[in-house]
Amino acid sequence: MSMTVKVILPSGVFLEQEAVKTVAEAQNGSFCLLLRHIDFVAALVPGILTLTSPGGEETFLAVDEGVLVKHGPEVLVSTGNALQGKLGELQQAVLAQFHELGEQEQRARLALDRLEASLVHQILEWNR
Repeated sequence: MSMTVKVILPSGVFLEQEAVKTVAEAQNGSFCLLLRHIDFVAALVPGILTLTSPGGEETFLAVDEGVLVKHGPEVLVSTGNALQGKLGELQQAVLAQFHELGEQEQRARLALDRLEASLVHQILEWNR
C-alpha cells in the first residue's frame, strides 16, 4: 500500500505520485511520513521534499515555504514554488532561483516602503 502525494502550486498540480515514504522539512527539523502514521499538518520551510515510490525509486523536489497535510492515505503539499531534479542539481537551482525571488521580494518591499513614506508625507502636508 502507498500514499498519494500531490504537490500543488498556485498554477495547479505540479506533481502527483504514489509514495511509501515522504520526507520533508519543517521549522523544527525534517520529518518522515509513512502510510500508517497519524494525520499530520506541518508548516514547511524551503528545502528538499523526498518521495520514495513503492518500487524504491526516489523523487527529489525543492520546495519553497508551504503547508503539508497528511490525511489518511493522501498527502497534500501546497507551496509557492517547486523544482524537480537530481539531488545535487537541485541544491544549486534552489540557491539561484530562491535567491532571485528573495531579491525581487526585497525590491518590492522597498518600493512599498517608499510608497508608504510618500503617503505619510502627503498626509502631513494636508494637515498643515
